[in-house]
Amino acid sequence: MLTYDVQIWGIRKRPNRAAAHQLRWRVGPRPFSKSYKIKAQADGRRAELLTALRNREQFDTETGLPASEVQALNSATWYAHTRTYAEMKWPSASAKHRASIADTLATITPKLVKDQRGAPAPKVLRIALYSWVYRFVLGDDGTLRPRLDVEEPPADVVAALDWMGRKSVDITDLNTPSVVRTALDALMLKQDGTAAAENTVNRKRTVLSNCLRYAVERELLTTLPLDKVDWTPPQTDDEIDFRFVPGPKLAKALIDAVGEQGERGRHLMAFFGCLYYAANRPGEAAGLRADDFTLPEEGWGEVLLSTSMARVGSGWTDTGESFDTRGLKKRARKATRPVPIPPVLVRLVREHITEFGMTEDGRLFRATQGGHLLSKEYGEAWKAARLTALTESEAASPLAGVPYSLRHAGVSLWLESGVSPAEVARRAGHSIAVLFRFYAKAIHRNQQRANQQIERALKSADDE
Repeated sequence: MLTYDVQIWGIRKRPNRAAAHQLRWRVGPRPFSKSYKIKAQADGRRAELLTALRNREQFDTETGLPASEVQALNSATWYAHTRTYAEMKWPSASAKHRASIADTLATITPKLVKDQRGAPAPKVLRIALYSWVYRFVLGDDGTLRPRLDVEEPPADVVAALDWMGRKSVDITDLNTPSVVRTALDALMLKQDGTAAAENTVNRKRTVLSNCLRYAVERELLTTLPLDKVDWTPPQTDDEIDFRFVPGPKLAKALIDAVGEQGERGRHLMAFFGCLYYAANRPGEAAGLRADDFTLPEEGWGEVLLSTSMARVGSGWTDTGESFDTRGLKKRARKATRPVPIPPVLVRLVREHITEFGMTEDGRLFRATQGGHLLSKEYGEAWKAARLTALTESEAASPLAGVPYSLRHAGVSLWLESGVSPAEVARRAGHSIAVLFRFYAKAIHRNQQRANQQIERALKSADDE
C-alpha cells in the first residue's frame, strides 16, 4: 500500500559494527532501517528519501521505498506489458476491436525502442506484432494463447520478435514526456508515412490510453503519463454535411435504380430499403431474418433488431468465420431495438421473401454465392445506382457517396418530419448526445418549426 505518512530520522552511529552508520525511517506504522560503512553513503541515501518526500511522492508500506523505486524494481518492458494488455482484452472484445488493438499496438511498439541497431524490416516487424503477438488462438489445452506460442512462425518473424524483446523500452520510460510524445506522434501516420485520418488517430489514442491505464492498474506506473504531455488530438467534424444526404425523392430513386440491375439488384432492394426506411446500419441489415419482421397486409410493420454482423477477418473471431455476429452497437449483448417500418418497406420485404426466400438459417440477404452479404458486393451495386440516378455533376460529388448515406437520410427524414429527438435516437440506436452531435442542423430546423407552432398557438390565444 502507498502512503504519505512517512518520517525520516537522522543517522545513528553504532560503534563496534562493520556498518556503523544506520539510517532509519518509518512508513505508516512500520519502521525501516539500512546500515552503511561510510557516513557519506548514509547521508546520500537519506537525502534521496527526503527528496522523494519533498516531491510529495508516496512510499510503499511493504518495502519502505518511494513509489518510483518500487516501480523501477518491478519494471517490465513496454513490449511485455502490451502483450499482457492484449491478452487481458481479447476475451471480451469484439473481433473488430481486437483487430483495432493489434493495429494500434503494432503501430506504437516499434517506435518505443532503445535504438534502431539491427532493426528488422518494418513490414516484417509489423506482421510479427500484428499477426503473431497480438492475435490469440486456442492452444491444445483449450486456453487462449498468442498465435506465436501455438503455431510455428517464419524465421524472419522469430528474429524480429527477438529484436523487439531486447530493444523495447522499460514501461517506466513512459513517465518521460518525450517518450509519450513519440508514441502519440506514431499514431498520426499511416504505414506509408502519410497522415492518418482524424477518426483513426482518435481511435488509436483511446487504445493507447487504455493500455497505459492498465499499466497503472498493474502498478507498473503510478500516474497516467498522457496527462504530462501537451498534445491535442485531431479535431473531428462529426456533424453530417446535409448537402450530400439524399432527400426522400432521391433516396427512392437510388433504391429503384438498384432494382433495375437485374435479379441481383432486385435482391438488394429490400436491403437498401432497411438502411433508409428503418435507418439500419449495414451490419444490422445484413443479419436480418424473416422472423425479425412484423409484416401486416396493410399499414405499418416493425423490425426487431438484435444483432450486427461485421466482416473483420477469420483471425479475429471466436468462430474462425470472417464475420463477427455481435449484439447491437453500444448495447448489452442481448438488447433488442424495435423500429416501426412504413408500408413501403413492408411491401419491399414481403416481395423479397416471395421472390428470393431465405437462407437455411433464415437470413434474408446473402452474397451471390450464398454466403454472408459482403460490403464489396452491395457497394458495387450502389455505385452503379448512383451513375443511373444522379446527374454527371452529382455523381462526381459526395452526394449519397456510400450506402451508409441512406441511414443518414432516414434519420434526417424522421427529424425533418417532426419526430422527437429522443424517439429518433431510440429508433436509430444512438444516444441523445451522439444524435445532437451528428444531426445538429436537422434538430435545429425541427426546433425552429416547433417554435413556430408554439408561436401560432400563442397568437391564436391572443386573438380570442
